[in-house]
Amino acid sequence: MTRNLKMIFHALLSITLLLIFLIIPGHASAQNTSNEIKKRGYILWGGDAEGGAPYVFPDPKEPSRLIGFEVDLAKAIASELGVKEKFYQNDWDNLVPALNRGNFDIILNGLEITSLRKKAIDFSRPYYIYSEQLMVRNNEKRIKDIKDLCGKRVGTLQASVAMEILSGLKDVNILNYKGVVEPYQDLSNGRLDAVFLDLPIAAFYGKPNPKLKYAGEAVGEGYYAIGVKKGERDLLLALNQALENLIAAGELKNIYEKWGLWNELQEKLPILKDESLVTDFSNKTKPGSLAKYIPILLKGAGVTVIISFLSMALAMSVGAVICILRLYAGKVLSLLATAYIEIIRGTPVLIQLYLIYYGLPNVGIRLDAFSAAVLGLGLNYAAYEAEIYRAGLQSIPKVQMEAALSLGMSRVLAIRRIIAPQAVRIVIPPVTNDFIALFKDTSLVSIITVVELTKAYNILAVSSLKFLELGTLTAILYFSMSYPLSLFARFMERRIKHGD
Repeated sequence: MTRNLKMIFHALLSITLLLIFLIIPGHASAQNTSNEIKKRGYILWGGDAEGGAPYVFPDPKEPSRLIGFEVDLAKAIASELGVKEKFYQNDWDNLVPALNRGNFDIILNGLEITSLRKKAIDFSRPYYIYSEQLMVRNNEKRIKDIKDLCGKRVGTLQASVAMEILSGLKDVNILNYKGVVEPYQDLSNGRLDAVFLDLPIAAFYGKPNPKLKYAGEAVGEGYYAIGVKKGERDLLLALNQALENLIAAGELKNIYEKWGLWNELQEKLPILKDESLVTDFSNKTKPGSLAKYIPILLKGAGVTVIISFLSMALAMSVGAVICILRLYAGKVLSLLATAYIEIIRGTPVLIQLYLIYYGLPNVGIRLDAFSAAVLGLGLNYAAYEAEIYRAGLQSIPKVQMEAALSLGMSRVLAIRRIIAPQAVRIVIPPVTNDFIALFKDTSLVSIITVVELTKAYNILAVSSLKFLELGTLTAILYFSMSYPLSLFARFMERRIKHGD
């Protein structure tokens, strides 16, 4: 018992130290960043090309090239600074911590000015004024504006101001997405009742869809600005001067007109010079104490447990069938079983989840996110379980099957009474190890909007910027769920080793 406690303590200590190493920002360079940019000859700007149009996205005609209004803006700013520009790909919801770690010089990717973010980084003067737009299906008659969203399933972008607004509304079922294309697909397919996102996003991805329409007028007035690390005053002044020059020369207007983004709100840009500006909507969320986040994390952990058990049950059942087909069925079925195993093991589970959730609706099969998660993980792990079972069955000497058949047993009865009971004892440890791996792989289903433990952590961390504290809590929860299974696997290995 003492030995196990020591192991738990050392494991938790290792996790904490690793999180500290990964999350705490690196020390700022002693050299002024503005001077360093001039010396190296380019400014490195961080963004997320997955976020899509009209910000920064691959050119459909030449996918290796990035285009978008922020690409044009980055080039114009770099020209004003007398340098070139380079893009750094980073998940949008982790841009702030990545900037503080020194991964890039500035954030230029539709980053809203909020009071919480201003505690972590500094902002330039605004370069774009945006509003939030609600979209629904064309046949929707009950939802006319955001006041009608009570009890509705509404999609939005994770870590966005739109998410904060929805969080302040009563009884809204919020589904957070990492990309801007998927929520409009789900709305069109009937999985959502509405989508609430920035107007530029709605204009590019929602409005062209003939199945969708705007619901009410755009809401509020917010500001996109360039993010820089705290204390980089020289760089901030240079960026502000560059933006002022672009506004005065009309170049910023030309960029926005090129992308269809110029509107009457942008007429205010010349007078918005105050860096203390904050995106101000009626509903705001405030970070609470750590204790307030624990129930949300526990709820996410509960979803993780449920998905894990259901997926593993499906994997074991389907895996057993595939194994039997591969070993004992006819040639055609055996080849099909082998093909299934090789295809599933040879493709990423993320792609499989995407195909099930976003691909199947194209052929008329629409699964909710939870069902798609269980099905995707279950079918993926079934391939691995089938190989484990096959190894267990083939480890039993062939003479035992021959002896059973010589006694008049059928092949099915021999497998059930003689071969399978011995194989089960052999496969329990590797199956248990797969179950532990499945617990952690449930984090992948967050990509299809399932709010399991990792998704819950991500939502809370990016909205509160408490990456270290919440990350440690989440790691402890994962450890507390998986470690008992590790102990069980070791126990079974010892029993098998001693022949008990």
